[in-house]
Amino acid sequence: MSQQLVVALAQINFLVGDIPGNTQKMIDAAMDAASQGDTDIIVFSELSITGYPPEDLLLRPSLKRRVDEALNRLKTEVRGIALLVGYPAEKEGELRNMAAIIEDGEVLIEYAKQHLPNYLVFDEDRYFEPHTNDGVFEYKGHTLGLQICADIWEREPTQRQAEAGVKAILVPNASPYHMGKTNERTEALQDRATTANAPIVYVNQVGAQDELVFDGGSQVVDAKGQLAYMAPHHEEGIYKVSIDLESGAVEPLQPSTPEADHYSMVYQTLVMGVRDYVNKNGFKGVVFGLSGGIDSALTAAVAVDALGPDRVECVMMPFKYTSSISVEDAALEAEALGIRHSVISIEPMYEAFMQELAGEFAGTEVDATEENLQARCRGVLLMAISNKKGYLVLTTSNKSETAVGYSTLYGDMAGGFCVLKDIPKTLVYELSRYRNTISPVIPERVITRPPSAELRPDQTDQDSLPDYDQLDAIIEMYVEHDYSAEMIIAEGYNEADVLRVIRLIDINEYKRRQAPIGTRITNRGFGRDRRYPITSGWKAGV
Repeated sequence: MSQQLVVALAQINFLVGDIPGNTQKMIDAAMDAASQGDTDIIVFSELSITGYPPEDLLLRPSLKRRVDEALNRLKTEVRGIALLVGYPAEKEGELRNMAAIIEDGEVLIEYAKQHLPNYLVFDEDRYFEPHTNDGVFEYKGHTLGLQICADIWEREPTQRQAEAGVKAILVPNASPYHMGKTNERTEALQDRATTANAPIVYVNQVGAQDELVFDGGSQVVDAKGQLAYMAPHHEEGIYKVSIDLESGAVEPLQPSTPEADHYSMVYQTLVMGVRDYVNKNGFKGVVFGLSGGIDSALTAAVAVDALGPDRVECVMMPFKYTSSISVEDAALEAEALGIRHSVISIEPMYEAFMQELAGEFAGTEVDATEENLQARCRGVLLMAISNKKGYLVLTTSNKSETAVGYSTLYGDMAGGFCVLKDIPKTLVYELSRYRNTISPVIPERVITRPPSAELRPDQTDQDSLPDYDQLDAIIEMYVEHDYSAEMIIAEGYNEADVLRVIRLIDINEYKRRQAPIGTRITNRGFGRDRRYPITSGWKAGV
């Protein structure tokens, strides 16, 4: 009886709902690994047949038939290797999040997820029922354990498997990225591995699904709790390890990939978010307004790195308040990135609108209405180009602006995907500097000059907002950590600023509800994470 178990970690970019396509990807990967003759088990990620998260597709009447057809294909077409696959299935009148190990047409074990996450972006309680089962099975004379994603974050399943004497634990996952997530995973796995005195194979999905990015980074921890192998982040691939089931040692069969630095991880997450959203939804390319400011400059860099310059178009849409520096910098950015760049003035259409609105506006003072009209002229132009060319409009607002409503409905919010939606302004600057270390595409003065929407003469963002380091700190405490106004003020922030920012966050929920989705990188973004009522009498006073 061999003491060596060779496991292939199948880090695959699945498409939610494409059950035939996902199944074919698994068949191809399994048969490729089997043809090499050195792999015992290939492990795919959680709900690999449907892709994750399938959301209300789980309620479709035809789901069971489609999943059964996929399982039958896997049983029929894969030989010479065991495969661990994930799927939804009805058992005893309950829909469960399942995984099975199939070998040569036979099911060795079926396992149901025990701990269903129902927080942040997760709402598995909406669809599934938990089921207590030990997840222990015999494979080639050895006792192994099986868990699914959130089960490994709880101690109880691992403790039961430790008592059963498992020699290794296999864990399919669909774990979306947020900053610091890799270390959180490693620490949890190290603790569970020492509890079980057994290696843990943790296989994560890779690829973007709407606002979520699954970053891969699959890991194997040995029986002593040491990280023995890490797969690349943001890359599809099959990665193999050999496990000594007697000693609990792990030998990687490819070089391990250390986690990239913080800014690289965030930046590559944005790139994957754009690439997969555009490609999986069938857009020919993207178009956006390039203003000469830092937000649109960073958006442009991400778009080019995601799609290539041939699929990226930008439009500079100047008005009488647009500075010559902005026009020049937008042209420099487009040239550095090699993207198509056009200039369309909004003045004629703005003046036409104002002429037609003269009667309605008679006797009123100039205010934000005229500023918003400028933004809405730009939104109309971009949407027209989108319709004509089949391009997705990218919006360029950051998390700081999105939080306080510093954007215009049907204007700069008009579009299909917001690249920087979860990126605070202070991080926008840091990511821009990081991107310039790869190649200089953002002019230095774009990074250093005061930010401005350029909707009125000599305007800067800080005319109406606190300094961004102060603003971002208040937003993070209130939005991501649920601090009260009193708690934020106690941290040393000005009371008037705190109350004003919180009020702006609260009253602008209606805008965020109509905003395009964007890639999530914090542990609480505006979208799936944070669900506040639009109509509300809640007052966040001191």
